[in-house]
Parts: sequence; structure tokens; C-alpha cells
Amino acid sequence: MNKQSPAPAALAILIEDEQSVRKATTQTLELGGFSVQACADAEQALPLLHAGFAGIVVTDVRLPGRSGLEVLDHVVAADADLPVIVVTGHGDVGMAVEAMRAGAYDFIEKPFAAERLVETAKRAQEKRNLVLENRRLKEAWQADPDTPPLVGQSAAMERVRTLIRSVGPTAVDILINGQTGTGKEVVARQLHAASERKGPFVAINCGALPESVFESEIFGHEAGAFTGAQKRRIGKLEYANGGTLFLDEIESMPMTLQVKLLRVLQERRLERLGGNESVIIDCRVVAASKADLLQLSGQGAFREDLYYRIGVVSIDLPRLRERRDDIPLLLAHFIHAAAIRYGREAPAWTAAQMAQWQQRDWLGNVRELRNFADRWVLGVADGVIPDASVSGVALPQQLDVYERSLIEAALTTADGNVALAAEQLGIPKKTLYDKIKKYDLATTR
Repeated sequence: MNKQSPAPAALAILIEDEQSVRKATTQTLELGGFSVQACADAEQALPLLHAGFAGIVVTDVRLPGRSGLEVLDHVVAADADLPVIVVTGHGDVGMAVEAMRAGAYDFIEKPFAAERLVETAKRAQEKRNLVLENRRLKEAWQADPDTPPLVGQSAAMERVRTLIRSVGPTAVDILINGQTGTGKEVVARQLHAASERKGPFVAINCGALPESVFESEIFGHEAGAFTGAQKRRIGKLEYANGGTLFLDEIESMPMTLQVKLLRVLQERRLERLGGNESVIIDCRVVAASKADLLQLSGQGAFREDLYYRIGVVSIDLPRLRERRDDIPLLLAHFIHAAAIRYGREAPAWTAAQMAQWQQRDWLGNVRELRNFADRWVLGVADGVIPDASVSGVALPQQLDVYERSLIEAALTTADGNVALAAEQLGIPKKTLYDKIKKYDLATTR
């Protein structure tokens, strides 16, 4: 099991006018892992309460001067997502109800058990962390919409980020290892962004290319190179000049072309199919595989020399079940994105639901989680029949969701084999490949 990274700092502003209670509550929160700023009244606390505060607020409702409810109003105006836990006196039910209506995260009635306060505070801090991380991801996306964010705070993902920062700015070719849906293309795009190369990011799925067009797609061809080649075509390697070429599912590359790719990577020159001219290329190659290439090379199914050439630096991506602590953050991110995409309200979830989702194996990894988030937003998750609440979604979007579910089921039945799934669905293989790309689904071949 992967060791988890330290959680983000837990911060709390405590507002309590009685010194003995303030001291005891401070100690309780500190024993629960919080760094506490204790204040005797609202005036002392208000300058600390702003939208950038990364922690939570615990305030007594009855204070000298401004009340705890006035503190709550100030916080809601500054940042409605900053959690405020209101502490009420025994019998102040009406005041507790008023606080919840005004936007309080929760309330605790005096006298309270230390465990109750710490448990509530930790849940509030977790919510705050999710909110701030989603804001950071949104800002990063707005600044660079072509680079999808690498979501997660687990130790495994921090190691990936460290590698990206370390090798991203270099020219070394890189191999990304990971199961289907673990985010290999996201990492490849992050590497491209870190390289600061001005050329394009060019992605090609080796598993989706028929062998007959493979060489022409990657290396290009001259006019007359074969029947139908009426004009010169620039291949992906050449088109990615000054940028990054991402070769996904490189284990599917035909052996004959592996030899040619190896030579191109060594010499940084290529010859187009049917041509004699040597073309200098300047692109970084990032390859990705869901198979063990070294094991395949031992079986004669992949060239060992090519493996060592592209695998000078390897980045291993964890399965989602190896970083379950990232699931709340990932789901929050995907649900927010889906809500914007479909024009829906982002649905809330309960702690019990999230606990259940964190226990799932998610065999499709992050991609499966993202697809689940889409269905959850549209109200069709887990086989639930769409009801009237989905009527606000346009018919094409509803059809897309239904079509994707049929394709997912066919691919699951066919164990990811596209040819078998296409036969089962009664559509051409190329059509299915187009739809797989459209819905970003997982295949094996």
C-alpha cells in the first residue's frame, strides 16, 4: 500500500470570550491536529476572515460586541464556502436554526464532547481543502485550457508531479506506464507544458491505427509512394516539430516499424515513405503503455532495444484503488466540470455515499470515475432510470449518455476488444473507434 502524503495543514480560527472555555477548546482542536488562532471577540477575528483563508471558523454565538451570527454574515459575504461551526448554548435551538439558514456549516450545542467538535472540524476542513483545490484547478485550466490538470494529493501523485518538474524541462524521451484510464495522456500533456516547447502537442493512439497506414501516419509519405498517395503527407513525427509527440499504446506498434522508430529516435532524422531525403526532426517523444514492455520484449513481442531507448526515464501511474484518498477531490472536480458542461446544478453527496465510492475498485480507474461523475450529474448513475429532472438536458446529450453506456457494456463484454464489440453492436470497427475516441473509453486492442 502506498504511503499517503501529509494532509494539507488544518487551520482554525476560534472565537470564544470566556478564557477558560477558549483555552480548553483550543487544546481540543490542537490535539485534533489543528493550528489554532484563538480570539476573545469578533473584532479581533474579523481581519483574519477573508476568501483566501485556508481553514475553518469555530465561533460561539453569544459574544461581547458583534455576535457569532454577525461573524457568520461577514464570512458568508467574504467567502460562502468558508466553513463556520457555530457553538450555541443549551436550549438555543432557534439560534442554531437561524445560523444554519444563514449558511453555517454546522452547529454544536454546549456542553459538547471533544470528539464531536474534532470530528465536525475535520469534516469542515476536508470540505475547505476540496473547495480551494478546485479553485486552483479551475484557475490553472483557465490559464492553460489545453493542459488538463493532474488532480490528487496522494503520495503517489506527488511523486509523479516531482518527476514532471524534474524531467519536464529536459529533452529526454519518456515512457509512461499505467493501466487504462490512469491518466497517461494527462501526464504527457503536463510534460509538454513543463518543457516550454513552442511546437504542438501531437497525440496518436498506436492501437487504433490499422497496420496498413501506420508507417504513413507516423513517418509520412511522398507523392506516388503507393496507390492513392497523390501528394506528399507530413507524418506525425515531422508535424510535432518543436513540440511533443505522444505515442499511446506503443505496445501495439508493429515490429517492423519499431525498428524504424528506434533509428529515428537515435538519429533524430527520418525518411518519408517512398522518399530518399533525410528530414531532421526536433520533437520530444513521450510513449505510453498499459503493458509491461520488458516482459513483452522477453516474449519477442516488443523490441528490447526500443524499450531501453524510450524508457530512459519511466513514470509509473498508480491505479485509482491505490490512491483512494484522492477520490473525493477527483469526484468534486469531475462533477463540477460536468455540471458546467451540461448546464446542471452540481448534485451533493452524503458522507456515506463518498465512503462507498472510495471502497469501489474502479477497474477503469480515473476515466471510469469521470464517466460516473457525468452520469451522476445527469441523474442516470448506477443504472438509475432518468426521471423528469433530466428533462432540462438537451436530447443529444441524453442520447450521448445512453450511447456511451451501450458501448461501455459492449466493450466490457468483449474484454476491451474493439473488433468483437463492433460486431456485437452491429457497426463498423472504424465507427466504433471514432465513438471510443469521442467518449474517451477504454480498450485493449
